[in-house]
Amino acid sequence: MAGPLLFTPMQIRGVTLKNRVVVAPMHQYAALRGFATDWHLMNAGRYAAGGAGLMMVESTKVERRGCGTMGDLGLWDDAFVPGLARIVEFIRAQDCVAGIQIGHSGRKARRFRPWEGGAPLTRDAVVEALDPAEWDAWELVAPSATNSPDSDPVPRALSRDEIKDTVARWGQAARRANEAGFDVLEIHGAHGYLIHQFLSPFSNRRNDEYGGDGMGRMRFCIEVVEEVRRHWPEDKPLFLRLSVEDDVGWGPAESVELAKLVKPKGVDVIDCSSGGMSGAPVTSAGPIGYGYQVPYAERLRREAGILSMAVGLIVHADHAEGILQKGEADLIALARELLYNPNWPMDAAQKLGVDPRFALVPPASAYWLEKRARQVKTMVPSTYREKQEA
Repeated sequence: MAGPLLFTPMQIRGVTLKNRVVVAPMHQYAALRGFATDWHLMNAGRYAAGGAGLMMVESTKVERRGCGTMGDLGLWDDAFVPGLARIVEFIRAQDCVAGIQIGHSGRKARRFRPWEGGAPLTRDAVVEALDPAEWDAWELVAPSATNSPDSDPVPRALSRDEIKDTVARWGQAARRANEAGFDVLEIHGAHGYLIHQFLSPFSNRRNDEYGGDGMGRMRFCIEVVEEVRRHWPEDKPLFLRLSVEDDVGWGPAESVELAKLVKPKGVDVIDCSSGGMSGAPVTSAGPIGYGYQVPYAERLRREAGILSMAVGLIVHADHAEGILQKGEADLIALARELLYNPNWPMDAAQKLGVDPRFALVPPASAYWLEKRARQVKTMVPSTYREKQEA
């Protein structure tokens, strides 16, 4: 009898994931002037040691002015490579594949951290924490000089030449990610950040080749994909995260069209999220509940003929397995549930009746857990509870 799909290995290009559990990229806001810190090593390490097949490092910015906060990670300079390489080495040591997401915040840059209120940063705050030159360099740019909400600063519209320069920076960030040793790369094209700003008619009011109709608005994303693939090895997978529905003009039909265009250009997986342009989560699909974004992954997989990754309130092991069994997605990504339980993959394997020797996790944990399970057969782990409807 075949085992659970969730714990069946999966090969994408030249990379094999030991299971289908992915740690979604989660901003830590803990970098120092773009450099990784011990917090990033600990954070990535705990998830890799918890049994996930792929650990995806948070959105790491392709240029300085693309930083969302003063704590964003950077890849706009070769100096950032050694710190990230240290993280990659540790992830790999836990028998986990190391991935990284690269991004640019566009008009959503230069903000306080979420727990500091998330409002636009003030000049005084930047000067006090960094220096006066940083404020001027940290310019808000976007496809068009439009803001949302109205209380936000108005960004400056990028010129055609600046767009080309920005595309090139994505390629250089991909080169550095490879040099750091990452085996999976994800382009962040969702959540109201720069690529999404080009895609959505809500934020893109251009009338040149980078605006107007759907093809014009998709041009920037397509060029980024092409440039990234030029610098990212052919045998390494490339993911693209999309807000499949943003509720203000970009939706599933447009996402399917874009997926069909980028697949032959080297994108292997669409990471299916939503929202971020005028708020999150989106409301058009109905009440927010378990797996509320899974239908997006199913549609992209079915209509675009591309691998998809589901994310969003996937909490329970049997629900995750059901998504895969029904062919609604190929990979399962978790974020906040892993904040609650970094050992979710190990726990899910036990609940699905696989891995009796706890081989998913390092020997320092596996030895003692297997011994306890063998010696005290009536013992019930603290994470076991009455099944909740998903």
